[in-house]
Amino acid sequence: MANPGYGKRSAPGEHPAADREFGHLPPREASIAAYIDRLPEGADISVKTLAKHLPYGQCALRTALNRLQDAGHLRRGSECVANDEVLLWVTRTFFSRTARDDEWWAAFTRGDAPPEQPQRPTRSRAFMLLAALGRTAPSLTLSAADCTSLEPQVGAWFERGATEPELLHALTDGLPTPVHHAAALVRRRLTDKMPPERVTPAAPLTAPRPVLRTLECSECRTPGSAGALIGGRCRPCRGEEIAAPAGPSGAVPADGVRSRMNDVRAGLARRTVRTGRPAKP
Repeated sequence: MANPGYGKRSAPGEHPAADREFGHLPPREASIAAYIDRLPEGADISVKTLAKHLPYGQCALRTALNRLQDAGHLRRGSECVANDEVLLWVTRTFFSRTARDDEWWAAFTRGDAPPEQPQRPTRSRAFMLLAALGRTAPSLTLSAADCTSLEPQVGAWFERGATEPELLHALTDGLPTPVHHAAALVRRRLTDKMPPERVTPAAPLTAPRPVLRTLECSECRTPGSAGALIGGRCRPCRGEEIAAPAGPSGAVPADGVRSRMNDVRAGLARRTVRTGRPAKP
């Protein structure tokens, strides 16, 4: 693990893990990406540390990480960590199991990357509880049609804050012998034992902190705005020329600043008072 506050940071809104998640990458990059994906948050994924655990040298790992950055799985940069007492910039390596384009990473840098909607489960929590009810009480084994019919009532319990152990206790405690109609008994208990709504105190409203984050060029490691990084590289590293902004009127060239400052300081230096003449009032 890296020092507290450093190390791997997973990007939000990722797809669930799949066997062929990195199948579009070369074999070496795919194996390294799969290894990083399995590491916990805050793990040290520097080149030196990875070289101790993977069968690749530091040069090969550095090249592989750059290729993962080109593919949209990784970005290096800094993030401002703030609390009530300290404001600190820490080095981050952001990793995404899902490949992202430059537009998404630019939005993530600003703090407004839209999270992707996770895949909805095929069955609800209420349906799964009813379907498994027969494991706790065999006499309450329900059919698929019974589970679908009773699903809204169980969902109402969950909306009122009830937990699964509370529901199971309400449905299975003190069962008659024998149970002639399991679905009718469950429906009656769900209706008669419906808990009251639980009121939770409102959390104090706090203004969200603005996200302060910057990413680095994968070649020269120079911080830059996310919109100027394409494929993780800045304009000079992509071979694009940047026109120097025109300076204000009377500006001194950079190579003449030191000599001008020396002249100004010499003119402002206090002259030595000659002896033998009275000082003027």
